[in-house]
Amino acid sequence: MPTTKRAALVTGAASGIGRAAVLALARAGYDVAINYSRSEKEAKAVAEDAGRSGVRTLLCRCDVADEAGVRAMLKTVGDQFSRLDVLINNAGTTGMGAGLPGGMGARIRHAHPSAIDDLAADFPNLRIVMAHPGWPWVDETTAVALHKGNVYWEMSGWAPKYFPASLKVDMRARLQDKIIFGSDYPSLPYARILTEWRELGYPDAVMEKIFHANAERILGL
Repeated sequence: MPTTKRAALVTGAASGIGRAAVLALARAGYDVAINYSRSEKEAKAVAEDAGRSGVRTLLCRCDVADEAGVRAMLKTVGDQFSRLDVLINNAGTTGMGAGLPGGMGARIRHAHPSAIDDLAADFPNLRIVMAHPGWPWVDETTAVALHKGNVYWEMSGWAPKYFPASLKVDMRARLQDKIIFGSDYPSLPYARILTEWRELGYPDAVMEKIFHANAERILGL
C-alpha cells in the first residue's frame, strides 16, 4: 500500500550503533527495516522499542555478504513499505571475530566499499549512510563518498586523533557536506570524543555541519 511516510533500512541493527540508528530514525518518524544475521531476540527487542514511536518496523534476517539475499531483502522492504529513502550500512573491516581462529567465518572483503558503490549506482534515489571510517580502505571509501551524490559517511568507531591524515584534510574541505558525527559510546566516552574532535582544529562552520547540520539535511530531521 503506497505511503508518504519515509522508510529506512539499518544493517546490523540488533545492537550497538545499529540499534541506536533504528531508534533515532523511528523517533524522527521513519518506518524502519531492522536487519540482523543471528541475534533474533535482540532484533525483536529493537523492533518493539522502535514501535513505541508509532512507526512500522520490519525484521529482516539476512547475511549482508550474500548478494542474492540482500537483493531479496530490498525487495521485501519495498513490498512492505512501498519505498526506501535511507540505508545505513557498515563500511570497513569488522571487529567481529577479530583475533579468533578463522575470524568466526567473517570475510573482511565483504565490507569493502565497492559494494556500496554498486548499491548507490543501482539505486540512485536511495540515500546511503556508510558507518565507520572505512579502514583499511579509507581512500576507496572517500572515492565512493565523493563520486556518488547519494552516499554519505558517518564516523563512529574510531577516536578522531587516529583518523588517517588524508581523511582529516578531506573532512574539512571536499567531504565537509558528506560527514556525519558518530561516537560509538560507551566504547568511546563522549568527553574523549568531543575533545579529540575539537583538537582537529576545524572551523566552527565545518563542525556545525559534521555534528548536526549534515544529518538533519540528509535524514530530513
